[in-house]
Parts: sequence; C-alpha cells; structure tokens
Amino acid sequence: MARGMDGSPGGMATAARDEAFPLAGPRSLDPLLERIGDARYVAIGEASHGTADFYRWRADLTRRLIEEKGFSFVAVEGDWPDCHVLHQSVTGAPGAPDDPAAVLDAFERWPRWMWANTEVVRFARWLREHNLALPEERRVGFHGLDVYSLWESLHAVLDHVRAHDPEHEERALAAYRCFEPYAEDPQSYALSTSLVPEGCRDEVAALLAQARAHAERERAAAVGGSPTEFAAWQNAETVAGAERYYRAMVGGGPESWNVRDAHMADTLDRLMDRQGPGARAVIWEHNTHIGDARATDMADAGMVNVGQLLRERHGADGVVLVGLGTYQGTVVAADDWGLPPRAMAMPPARAGTVERLLHEALGGRSALFAWNGDGSVDGNGAASWRRAPLDHRAIGVVYRPDTERWGNYVPTVLGDRYDAFLYLDRTRALDPLHRYEHGRGEEDTFPSGQ
Repeated sequence: MARGMDGSPGGMATAARDEAFPLAGPRSLDPLLERIGDARYVAIGEASHGTADFYRWRADLTRRLIEEKGFSFVAVEGDWPDCHVLHQSVTGAPGAPDDPAAVLDAFERWPRWMWANTEVVRFARWLREHNLALPEERRVGFHGLDVYSLWESLHAVLDHVRAHDPEHEERALAAYRCFEPYAEDPQSYALSTSLVPEGCRDEVAALLAQARAHAERERAAAVGGSPTEFAAWQNAETVAGAERYYRAMVGGGPESWNVRDAHMADTLDRLMDRQGPGARAVIWEHNTHIGDARATDMADAGMVNVGQLLRERHGADGVVLVGLGTYQGTVVAADDWGLPPRAMAMPPARAGTVERLLHEALGGRSALFAWNGDGSVDGNGAASWRRAPLDHRAIGVVYRPDTERWGNYVPTVLGDRYDAFLYLDRTRALDPLHRYEHGRGEEDTFPSGQ
C-alpha cells in the first residue's frame, strides 16, 4: 500500500509519487494497455483543444490500441460530414483524396485548428498507411460524433435522397425549405423557436423516419447495410440532433449540453452496432466530455456527459476513461468567438489543483497513473489524492490567461472521473494548418467552448 495515505498535502504528494509510472515514450504506456485489457471502449481526453502534446500522446495510445488490440475505429468531437470525408481518405475509399492533409485543410467550421493541425495530419497519414495494408473489411475508420452540422448534414441528406431514393425527395425538400429562411445561421433558427415553438421539428421527424426506414431496408438486404446508406442515416440523425440542440439553446441551462452529449453517445452506439459484436472504439474528446460528469460539479448543474453515459450503458463491456492534464506551457486558442487562433502562454496551475499537486510531487516530471475499476491500485484501496476534491484545469477554444484564476477549473474527484490519467508537466501549443481563420463557434458550450 502506498505510504502517506492521509489527506494532508504532504501525504497526498507522497501517495501520488508512489503511484506514478514514468512517461517517456509510447512504450511507457504499457501499464495503461494492461489496464485497458479487453475493454471495448477507451475514451481519451484533453485539457484543452490547443495543446500539441495532448494530441500526440492520444495518437500514440490510439496507434497501440489499433495495432496491438485490434480497435475498430476512432470517433471524435467533430462534425460527421467533415470527418466522413476524412474516413473515406484514411480507409482508401474509391475516389477519396490520397492525402488526408488535403481533407483536413478543407475543414471550415470554426475552430478549424481542433482537427486541421499538424498532429492530426500525422496520425491520419499513419492510419491510411496502416489501413491500405489490410483487407477492406478490417480497415479502421475515423468518424465525427458532434451535433453542430445542421446545414451540412441537411445538404448531404438531400443529395443522397436525390441520387438513391428520389421518390422521397419531397420530404427532404420540406425540411430544407423549413430551414432555408434562416440563411444557415443556427442562432437565428434557435431564436425563432421562442416565437414559433414547433420550428422545423415535424419536417425533421419525417425526414429522419424516412432515413431510418431506408437504412433498415438496406441492412436487411446486406450484412451491415451500405456504407453510403449508413452515412445518409447518420446525417439525418445529426439534423434531428442539431434541431433539438439549437431549440434547447433558447431555454438556457444544461439541456443543450445534455442534448449534445446524448447525441454523441447515441452516434457511438450506432457505429458500434454497425461494426458488430467484436467492435472496439477509441473516443477523442475534451476531458469535460469523457471524464464522468458525476465526479465533478457538472452533476450539481444537472449535466451528463459521454463518459457518464458510456459507463451507464456499457460498463459491462469494459469502459476506460483516460484524462490528460498539464501544469504549464503554451496553448492555441482565441481571444473571443470567431477570432483567429494564436499561441498563448498558459500560467502555472494555481494552488489547490490536481496539476499543482502533481507538479510538486513529481518535481516537474511527467507521469502516467492507472487504477482499477474500484478506484484502487493493485486492489489496495484508493489513495487520498485521487479521492480528494481538487480543481482540474479545463481550457476551451476561447481562453483568457489573465482571468484564469477565476475560471478554467472544474472541481473534480480524479479517481472517480477517470480510470487513468496522463500528467504532462510542461506542454506546447498546436501548429494549426490555418493561422488566420475567422468564423463563429457554437457559443452555448461549457466551459468556454469544449
């Protein structure tokens, strides 16, 4: 049993030091691979959307999961239509771009740097090379889980119906015409529902029912159904999810967050069902999505998230939630919504945080922590530092370092929020493919665009 199991700062530091595995390269992830074992779901987080080291370690772990444990696909906090084009590229689909970098360069939704960056390019190129050496049925996919792409998904559904199901084109057109007056501005549509509560709900319901029925017919005709039909069905589900999300924005509170994370969890379920009983998924999202909300103050606010839903729905299949965090460094973010990204200095973590505790306990070294499903290490009971409520840094796409002392931290019981934690003492900013992007993000996200 670890020494210093009391709750004093010195005792917590000693316990953390005793549990730490050195983190120096991909092979140092061995204890985490052992902890993952036969789990079918591994969700890997990040404390910011703009830190290169988070993306690199996440990619290193994912590569090992794919190569050594046969994971089936990667599902990310990104839009389905954009990520579907990347999926086609990395799986070598006919007519898809040969270089995934060309796909990522074409991503348009702000903040593009979340996926259009050099770290994702490096991983996507590796994934394509890996896949092309495999038979088509064993190639590893790359899919978007998020809910924001209302208009992009609506256009995709309309194009698909015209090409493959023209007798039902009128239903797709009815939904398109309903949204058309809002000029592809989700905020405008959201505000309109406060005056006309039904909005486009009925048109979307009819569209979704048709897409589900058509996909089911395709599944009955062939094992798993057509990839094209599945993509169209998922776009219809995204239209429906986005309509619910933007409607919920009007009311404020936690509902829009819950709609979004439930949509991501439902999308993951559809992907797993399509892959079959042996499917295994890697999920890439912010810590605020993949760390169990019940171990944070999000639960008090009535919020649920993907990590909680994974444990509730699929705990028997094995779920491992992996958080990442850093003490200080640089990060890419924007000063306000829609502004160009820039590298910012990230100050040292404040006192009373997970990151400050680990910085002082480990003397500036990075480390891996992995514990059992009961929160213990080797079955000997949970260390005090993982049971203590400590603040845990969370940076979104908008960041103001000078005000960090009043925000950017989530009260957390680390041993309940995650099953493993990668602590990186000093980190550096991402290298975006686009330095001067402008646009609008989805402002109703918490905290600060995560």
